[in-house]
Amino acid sequence: MIDRRVKYRHIQCFVEIAQEESLKTAADKLHLTQPAISKTLKELEEIVGAQLMVRNRAGVSLTKQGKVFLHFARISLASLQQGFDGVEQEGTHARTTLKVGALPSVSASIMPAIIKEYSELAPDVIVRIMDGPHGYLIERLKLGELDLVIGRLGRPASMEGVAFTQLYSEHVEFVVRANHPLLERPDVKRLVDWPVLYPPEGAAIRPLVERFLIANGVGEIRDRIETVSGAFGRIYTRNTDAVWIISSGVVQNETSDGHLVRLPFDTTITRGPIGLMTRPDAVQKPEEQIFRLAVQTIIDALNLRS
Repeated sequence: MIDRRVKYRHIQCFVEIAQEESLKTAADKLHLTQPAISKTLKELEEIVGAQLMVRNRAGVSLTKQGKVFLHFARISLASLQQGFDGVEQEGTHARTTLKVGALPSVSASIMPAIIKEYSELAPDVIVRIMDGPHGYLIERLKLGELDLVIGRLGRPASMEGVAFTQLYSEHVEFVVRANHPLLERPDVKRLVDWPVLYPPEGAAIRPLVERFLIANGVGEIRDRIETVSGAFGRIYTRNTDAVWIISSGVVQNETSDGHLVRLPFDTTITRGPIGLMTRPDAVQKPEEQIFRLAVQTIIDALNLRS
C-alpha cells in the first residue's frame, strides 16, 4: 500500500529536480523557493526511508534508490496526466487530442505533409504540436505531456525509458548566405574565420558535429552562437557572414530556393537516425495508431526510408 503521506507535490518536485539536476532551477520552474523544494525532497526521502539524491557542488545526482524511484515516479505523473486529459475531454465533450513533439528538422521538413495526411485520415482529432530541443521534448514525453516525439536518436542517457522506431536518416549541413566568401574557396579549416551558429550542449547533433570537426582537424570555434532556433538561424545567416551548422531538414526549403547555400563538405560522418519516440509503458491509443500510418505514408511517398 502506498504511504498516504506521499503527496503529488513530492513526486512533482522530485521529478523536476532529477530532470534539472539542480534544486535552484527546479524551484524556479515550479515557482517555489529553494528552501521549500529542499524541504519537500527531504520529506519524501523520510517517507521512502532512503536517500534519493546526493547534493554536491555540481548540483544534484541520483542515488541507486533514486534512479529506481524516478522510473516509477515518471510513470505515475504520466498516468495522472492522461487521467486529467480524459476527464477534461469527457467534461467538455471535446474532440480527442494527440500531442506530438517535433524536433526542428522534422517541423521544417516532413511534419507539414504528415499533418495534412493525418487530418484526412482522422479529421476529428486535434493535433497539438510542440517543438523544441531534444532534451526538452523527451522530458515532456516521459512526463506524459506528449504522446510521441519525432526526431533524432539522442545520447544513451537521454533515451532511458524511451522506445525508438527508426524512420529514416539525416545528416548535418554547413550552410551560408549566397555569395559568401567561403564559397569561393571552401575549406573546413577556414570555419574559424567566420562566426558560427553552433548546436548547444544537449542538442542531438552536437556530438556528431564535434566528431566531424575533430576528424577534419578543426580546433575550438571561439566566435560562435549556440542555438537550435530555426527562425533565428534563417534570418541571421541570410544577413551576415555566419556559417550555420544544422540538420539538413531544418534548411531544406532555404537551400532548395537558393536563399541559403550548402558548403560542399562531406558530412557523411554526421548521418544519424530520425525516428518515432514513445513511452514503452504507454498504451497506444487509436489516434496514435492512425498517426503512425500517416507518418509511414509520407515516408514512403518521399522515399526517405533508410
